[in-house]
Amino acid sequence: MAPVAEPFPISHITGRYLLFDVDAISYARRAHNICGVLIGTIPNLSQQNVFLGVPLELMPEEARVLVEQGHAYLVDEVEAHRTGFMEMSREDRLAYLQSMDKQGMEQAERTKKKSEDRAVRALKSKGLVPVLHESAQSEAGESATTTETLDACTTIADVKNDTSLFDAPPPTLVAVQEKIVVPHYITPTASYPPLPISQPGTTLPLPPAVVSYPLFRYLHGKGYFSMPGLRFGCHYSVYPGDPLRFHSHFLATGLGWDDEFDLLDIVGGGRLGTGVKKAYLIGGEDANKGKEGDGVKAEHVRAFSIEWAGL
Repeated sequence: MAPVAEPFPISHITGRYLLFDVDAISYARRAHNICGVLIGTIPNLSQQNVFLGVPLELMPEEARVLVEQGHAYLVDEVEAHRTGFMEMSREDRLAYLQSMDKQGMEQAERTKKKSEDRAVRALKSKGLVPVLHESAQSEAGESATTTETLDACTTIADVKNDTSLFDAPPPTLVAVQEKIVVPHYITPTASYPPLPISQPGTTLPLPPAVVSYPLFRYLHGKGYFSMPGLRFGCHYSVYPGDPLRFHSHFLATGLGWDDEFDLLDIVGGGRLGTGVKKAYLIGGEDANKGKEGDGVKAEHVRAFSIEWAGL
């Protein structure tokens, strides 16, 4: 795994915050407790949603906390692509296209070899002896003896040396015709290269600070992992460690310090959390202590957990 230098770029595209680099995705999860959600699909199977891949979409809260702490910076990908491709020289474009053609030819050759190996194994399993096609043999010449031809000679010799009372039928020789290699067309999954990686210089506004952001940052500062909690009717599903290893402990909902809430919502959240073996967590920021601009500290946030108990 390649090392990731901080700050690393977060792509901002149509209001969404995305990570395309696999190393950056792994590093953000391992070092900064940022999970995100994989949203990439296979181009020819766009309806499948079981095995998703890159890019990784970050919640605005995740992107904001990374930028605020200096671990990442935002990149306007639309502007970066527009200026990057307009300023690219003709020589760079031709070199990149040639590298794509080379990768396509190498992939086609690997695919052809696998197909020929499968055909040879299938013929051998049926007792047939695969040999090169006549046209392929004439092109290769007498000096280019293939493995299939050697296998054929060995099989015929074994049959002749057989001590059976009855002569075994000679093995059937099956010609394996060599296919023409057609290069594959490679569709790059990222623009870097050919574009250079954008450096932290352009200033983009921070992701919007929603009402639940102080609670998210508070839990993140305590070492918790947070995932979207939509299916539980809350803002975040909070884990004590990596979600791949732990079950969530809290269903968290962020509230404003002076916001009014219905008591039945607290009762419903507590019962739901207890029903799924979690605790319901609410919290907010004390607006009198934390002001926007001077950095809200963790002690300005208070959180309360509610658990349903039958009496």
